[in-house]
Amino acid sequence: MGKTGVFFIGVSGYIATAVIAGALALKKGLSDRTGMVTELPHFNGLALAEPADMAFGGWDIRTGSPLESAVSLFKSAGLPSELLSAIEGGLIEVSPNICHGITTNCGRTIELLSADTATERAMTLEAQALKLRKDIAGFREKNSLDCVVVVNLASTEPPLEARPSHETPDGFEECVMEDRSEEVRASAIYAYAAILEGCPYINFTPSNALVPALVELARKNGVPVMGNDGKTGETLVKSALAPMFLYRNLEVLSWEGVNLLGNMDGRVLSDPENRESKIISKDGILHKVLGYAPHSRVRIDFVPSLDDVKTAWNFIHFRGFLGSRMTMQFIWQGYDSLLAAPLILDLVRLSDLSKRRGEGGPMTHLASFFKAPVGVDEHRYFKQAEMLFRYAEKAKESGVHT
Repeated sequence: MGKTGVFFIGVSGYIATAVIAGALALKKGLSDRTGMVTELPHFNGLALAEPADMAFGGWDIRTGSPLESAVSLFKSAGLPSELLSAIEGGLIEVSPNICHGITTNCGRTIELLSADTATERAMTLEAQALKLRKDIAGFREKNSLDCVVVVNLASTEPPLEARPSHETPDGFEECVMEDRSEEVRASAIYAYAAILEGCPYINFTPSNALVPALVELARKNGVPVMGNDGKTGETLVKSALAPMFLYRNLEVLSWEGVNLLGNMDGRVLSDPENRESKIISKDGILHKVLGYAPHSRVRIDFVPSLDDVKTAWNFIHFRGFLGSRMTMQFIWQGYDSLLAAPLILDLVRLSDLSKRRGEGGPMTHLASFFKAPVGVDEHRYFKQAEMLFRYAEKAKESGVHT
């Protein structure tokens, strides 16, 4: 098994920083693997990439270094300074692997974060895709990597109406060659470049990255891809809890949610256009699980003082025997990046495995990691987990995993 690299979109953000810090801590024996799904017994016997051996790099539109981001994250999460000191050298070594990203058609809120919008605007879509491909190739060559997994952790883009150019690989390529930038957003150009470079691609955001044209291109090129929108908190609980009401034949009348976010994600989602993408993915599973659509609304509010602490309050109003009306409430509070980071390591390991097994197109067995999984209509969490465990068993039986 060769060496695996991870190229993040949004490498200076908290989630990427937590992934890198976690891998460095594992390398030094300073952390256990709590939160990593691939450490469950179901995956024993599979030759999965070792996080401690991974190389890291990526793109960002902001200035700053992984070390600076880590200092801020550790302070926000109350992590021990001794741990940061122990991995400081490894964080510094990531900086030479960072390239400037793109903000094409991402909306004003994201464009304002960029340190070099003038250069980005001067590049055609074709030139952007070529630049991104060169960045990946350079990272691969510099670090002697056999597989590079590209992971989108960038800020949420506004939703984009489906266009004919989104439907077929030829149509998408024509759109790029004709520089029709109003028809795509940056996330899709990143995905396009990754697929053309043969790199597994993970969209951990709700952005319109994996349009049908790119999913089909990935399938044709034998490149594993999956998304959309990582499931780490409130929606995770929904997908696990909603089946309880279904199987007890209790009617959900309404399910209301309030989310308080304080990090960069919260800041970007304070823009109504960007927030709309997130609400669509967060509020979409109830009717798919229950088979009907109760009244449901999701609010997302930016609370700067919370920083990386994500807080979600849910109110569930349901009807029982003899028409009785009852309620259930829950509060989910956790460090957003530290919930996501072990899942990213899982997704990288499983994407690398899929690539070695010669698979291409949507990795549907990874549905349990996403709010809106590509190619999957099953949203009950326990069923999605079974899909993943069955895949692991088949991979062990096939023997094509070392």
